[in-house]
Amino acid sequence: MEADSALLVWLIPLAAIVSWWLGRRSVKQNQAGIQRISPEYFKGLNYLLNEQPDKAIEVFVKMIEVDSETVETHLALGNLFRRRGEVDRAIRIHQNLIARPTLSREERSIALLELGIDYMRSGLFDRAENLFNELIESGMHSVLAYRELLNIYQQEKEWDNAIVTARRLEQSSGQKCNTIIAQFYCEKAEQMLQAGNIKSMKDNLQKALSIDPDCARASMIEADYLFKNGKFKQAIKLYKRIERQDFALMPEVIQPLLTCYKEIDKKEEFIRYLHEVVSKYGNITSILVLAELIAEKEGTAEAVRFITRELKKHPTVKGVDRLIEYALAQAEGTTRDSLVSIKELTARLIKDRSMYKCNNCGFDAKVLHWQCPSCKHWSTIKPVYGLEGE
Repeated sequence: MEADSALLVWLIPLAAIVSWWLGRRSVKQNQAGIQRISPEYFKGLNYLLNEQPDKAIEVFVKMIEVDSETVETHLALGNLFRRRGEVDRAIRIHQNLIARPTLSREERSIALLELGIDYMRSGLFDRAENLFNELIESGMHSVLAYRELLNIYQQEKEWDNAIVTARRLEQSSGQKCNTIIAQFYCEKAEQMLQAGNIKSMKDNLQKALSIDPDCARASMIEADYLFKNGKFKQAIKLYKRIERQDFALMPEVIQPLLTCYKEIDKKEEFIRYLHEVVSKYGNITSILVLAELIAEKEGTAEAVRFITRELKKHPTVKGVDRLIEYALAQAEGTTRDSLVSIKELTARLIKDRSMYKCNNCGFDAKVLHWQCPSCKHWSTIKPVYGLEGE
């Protein structure tokens, strides 16, 4: 019943479009001495009122003949169908438009663009690609066609084609695409890494950094590779470079940095570095790692004082959770029972929260994505900062 209601609401603008078209036609008909409204319109309304939306749609579509006055109406109908998920119907309408020899060059190009988008929504990427390339060759709506092609190549993970298309989009639109092109090279680098082609991986990472020096992902990919292969000094250099490229991602590299410094027996140097990071950014991951190191060196009491001092400046649930953990080690009786209850609450808050959020659309994620699954923007998902985050 709810679905039927939603469909009826959607059909209101459809009926309005038909009414508008009939109004335009009736004015011209009146001028010619013909004063009548098609009975088919009332037939369609009757289907609509009797909750027979499919029959109403068919009537309304058949009523609108394609001529120079109704192209916009057909385009609007096709878009309505596509937004509702009736992509097959949208395709039929746009195909019907394109088949008409009376269309102007501009009208046909718009219909081609809309049909290409229909094919994309249906997963018919080859057909969509052909239409967008046809538009580009005709010089009509090239920027929109390049953008849609770019969407296709990203979905199909055709990164070489994506790079070429992004460059052409730059030339056509005048807008720089360096950030996303660098991400495409990173995607290629990860493919090469999985294939065991390390030289090609490094070549693609260098291309990414030459295009976008602030591409933290390129540094992270190579640093992780060096880390896994025991090249800790080189990994440290790249992990620390991420601070300059995108400090918001620092929580991602603190733990591997700790391991690297331990492996080369330079823990004191890392402690000094962490003090600098905490002073600059105050993220809770750095604070907690530093607190562990302070506890090892100076005792738990000093670690508690350090966390307490930092929490006054940067209060977070994770910080409170760690303080309770330290307190539980010494608590007894009812005090311990109370602390256990509080610890269960903070642990639940930490477990249930999203660790990452897209700065563009607000999408929440449990893991770091380089491309947002929701809005498809690149490099917009970052660790959450604030009371429930870093």
